[in-house]
Amino acid sequence: MNNSVLKATGYVLVHTPDMVLHHGTTQTTEKRVNPDSEYLKKIPANLRSFEDVVAYAPNQTYIGNMTPQELGKIEAPWYDKKVEGAKREGKFGEIMPQDEFIALMQICDAFDLVKLEKGFAAETKKAYDAHPILKDLSAQIKEGEDLETIMHMVNDEHAEAFHHAGKIVGCVKRAHDIDENLSAHVMFENLVSKASNVLALLHLVAKNGIDKNEIEYVIDCSEEACGDMNQRGGGNFAKACAETAGFTHATGSDVRGFCAGPAHALIHAASLVKAGAFKNVVVSAGGCTAKLGMNGKDHIKKEIPILEDCLGGFAVLVSENDGVSPEFITDVIGRHAVGTGSSPQAVISSLVTEALDKAGLKITDVDKYSAEMQNPDITKPAGAGDVPASNYKMIAALAVKRGELEKAEVATFGDKYGMPGWAPTQGHIPSGVPYLGFVRDEILAGETKRAMIVGKGSLFLGRMTNLFDGVSFLIEANHGNKAEQGTVSEGQIKGLIAEALKNFASNLLAE
Repeated sequence: MNNSVLKATGYVLVHTPDMVLHHGTTQTTEKRVNPDSEYLKKIPANLRSFEDVVAYAPNQTYIGNMTPQELGKIEAPWYDKKVEGAKREGKFGEIMPQDEFIALMQICDAFDLVKLEKGFAAETKKAYDAHPILKDLSAQIKEGEDLETIMHMVNDEHAEAFHHAGKIVGCVKRAHDIDENLSAHVMFENLVSKASNVLALLHLVAKNGIDKNEIEYVIDCSEEACGDMNQRGGGNFAKACAETAGFTHATGSDVRGFCAGPAHALIHAASLVKAGAFKNVVVSAGGCTAKLGMNGKDHIKKEIPILEDCLGGFAVLVSENDGVSPEFITDVIGRHAVGTGSSPQAVISSLVTEALDKAGLKITDVDKYSAEMQNPDITKPAGAGDVPASNYKMIAALAVKRGELEKAEVATFGDKYGMPGWAPTQGHIPSGVPYLGFVRDEILAGETKRAMIVGKGSLFLGRMTNLFDGVSFLIEANHGNKAEQGTVSEGQIKGLIAEALKNFASNLLAE
């Protein structure tokens, strides 16, 4: 049976500075418990401009304008350095400004919940008319409402306000009078996730020349839960996003696994395609407003900008084997089982070495590892250290223990077999998947032969278990689209039929 392949990728970021202040959980919690805090007062002066966000090296890496190797050559920290000639558009996607994204949320609204102020709607419509990918959606931006009408909805009808450049420019209405799962706040979060997912889907299609009609299944693996009081997390983001993106021949469903969700979803997709259930499956996810400014207090204490000011999104196309694209090796799956344990060594062993042992491979037989590619600019000031570097040290230590690496090589293991982190701390976004666009290019160029994608998560966040979670899989250079060994090819079948007919005719003549 032929393996499924990594056919295409799309990556997007959305700069949302006002959402940091008004929707990031760290900030909204601070408003409740300490509304006059010095932290809240300092936030506006510590938010980056859109130009600064575009010129930020990790962001340029995320959308494909820089490689991880090029990022690694820039001395960290990166927040105080600008990339010369940085562009909003990248090989894999784009960095979208907040105003255009708010308009996209309205386009993704199927129940007339999003209301925009007239002047704001008109200005964003002009931006869409000039957008190379979104211009066809421009007509879906509605004319808009008077500001007085919007303020009435916000002040008297429990609507959630859109803030942009310090002003209220619209709102999201609640979808039910008493159902908290359909409150304006939840609808705001869900529309953010949907819109950033749709943006990634549209870039996946546009950047790779994909026929939307050939997409048969979509799997959403974001961190939001879509439902109502009777089924709070029932979904379905995937089908909702497919509808807006114009995947009219697709169905879909949601996969949830906290930070490890994307890795789980990719294994699902690769297995579905390999089994022949579908020829083309897309795995995608949107961003999460709750995590905006999550480590903002630590950033301001260290006198650096709030770096968690972007939503993340991605989309990956998994297709039947074309004889060229990198293959998903679903026969070699690492998994954190219920009985694995929670120590770092136990977790990494279950995800890396146990999987490689099944294939008879050494740790050094894998060219690149991608696990929790979080941006250290964000995590180090918050006391979490350099997460990718920590993972590489643990993998290297296991290699030394197994006699596959010299102890002196531990210090350089990450440089050779890994890469610096560049993904925003959106939870699920850093979990292995930011590397997929690059590993496809590297394998096709012959620079990499085998890579391991590792997804790790913290299931205890839901207060249902104390367990960690994680899965991993290999991606390898295409082995050639060959007929399954031990089976009969189409040509052989035709030959057998011809031979049988010949024998049958000979027997008739003999009679």
